[in-house]
This record gives sequence, C-alpha cells and structure tokens, in this order.
Amino acid sequence: MKAKFLAASAILTLFCTSSFAHFGVVIPSSSTVNDEKEAKMSITYRFTHPFEQMMMNMEKPVETGVFVDGKKNPISNLTEKKDGKMSYYTANYEVKNPGMYQFYVDPKPYFEAAEDKFIRHITKTVVNAYGFGEGWDSPIGLKAEIVPISRPYGLYKGNLFSGIVLYKGERAKNVMVEVEYYNTKGLKAPSEDFITQEVKTNELGEFSFAMPLAGWWGFSALIDDDETIKKDGKTYPVELGGVIWVETKEY
Repeated sequence: MKAKFLAASAILTLFCTSSFAHFGVVIPSSSTVNDEKEAKMSITYRFTHPFEQMMMNMEKPVETGVFVDGKKNPISNLTEKKDGKMSYYTANYEVKNPGMYQFYVDPKPYFEAAEDKFIRHITKTVVNAYGFGEGWDSPIGLKAEIVPISRPYGLYKGNLFSGIVLYKGERAKNVMVEVEYYNTKGLKAPSEDFITQEVKTNELGEFSFAMPLAGWWGFSALIDDDETIKKDGKTYPVELGGVIWVETKEY
C-alpha cells in the first residue's frame, strides 16, 4: 500500500510540475531609462515557471540582442549564473542615446520529456530611453512575436495591455496566449487555476489583458511550429512561443 501511495504521489507531482506554464524571460533592470544610473542596465535571461519561481535549466542562447534604430545588434557579454543546479544568464548593456530598445533572446530549444516535445520561447521586452517614445509597436522580425498595440512601458497596475501575435510575419488568429505574473513576492494563488491566465487572439491576431498587480507580466503566444527536432532517433514537435514581458508600477 505504501509503495502504491508513493508511486501515485510521484505521478501526481510529475503531472502538476509539467502542467505549469513555461516562460522564456527577458527582464531588464528597468523598463524606462531616465538618467545615467538607469542607463547602465542589467538584463536577465531565464527559462522558468514565473509565478511559482521554479527554474528550468537554460543552455547558452542561440542569439541575444537588442533592436534599436531599425536594426538588430548582438549582445555577447553573457554571464552564466546558477539558481541551485539550474543555469540562467545575465548581460550588461549601457544605453547611450535616446531610443526604443527591444531586448530579445532566441534560446536553444528545451526538451520537455513530460510533454514529449521541444519548447522554444523567443522572448523580448521593450525599454524606452530618455522619453524617446516612438517605435514601441515595431516588429523586429522574430519567427514568433508579440507586437504591442498599447504602449508596453510607463504602465500602472490595472492598465490594459494589448498586442498582436505574429508568426513568420503574419497575424496569427485563434492562438492561445498564456499570461503569468513574475512572482518575487511569495504570493500564493487560491488554486492552480489562478496561476496561469489564458486569452485567445481574435481573427486579427489581437488580444488584451488587464494586469492587476504591480511588477513584471509575461505574455506567451503558443504556436505549433512548422519545424521538428530529432532526438535519439525520434522526431519531436516544437512548441514555439512568442513572449513579451511588460512592467507595471503602483500609482
């Protein structure tokens, strides 16, 4: 009986862990730059369950960069760090001029054995420097991408965030967008149903969500990619995520 109970508990634990939403993370030290101190930015790249603050291991990304003045610029000064046994990365970046800075990462796909697939979450965030104010709604050419309709910075808690999901440059309709709070405050959800919010894009690929707490919010548009990956002689599907992180503050 004890063995059966332990086996059942292990299965339940595996199910619950794998059912949590995965999110790529790109979080800068600030979503706006207004002085020289804020201009010396630290960027954090993770792969995690953001509300539970449960890390997955992140291998060195395929590409990290910043899109500004209409072009991509690589960020190569990555530093690997550890959270327990799990790796994540940080980078430093100095903002020298007014502009709209879109920081992004294209990670090495993560194999999720519990879901029998690879996960590739292409993730970005938008930073407005010195009140530049233009270009926050510009796509940067990622395979999967959320392009803001509403301004993605200078937001209060309770503000509505709206975006368009693009897949290979085209609007993606009826796509599930998962939403989670980056929970560094130790908040407890009433039940698992409250951890990951879900909205779907309309016929124009648009969605909206009102953010009830101050902090960072992740929006992940999930798409079955047209590419597959082979591992150990077997072909696996790829879950492609277009992810954006948005910061809200207290009024």
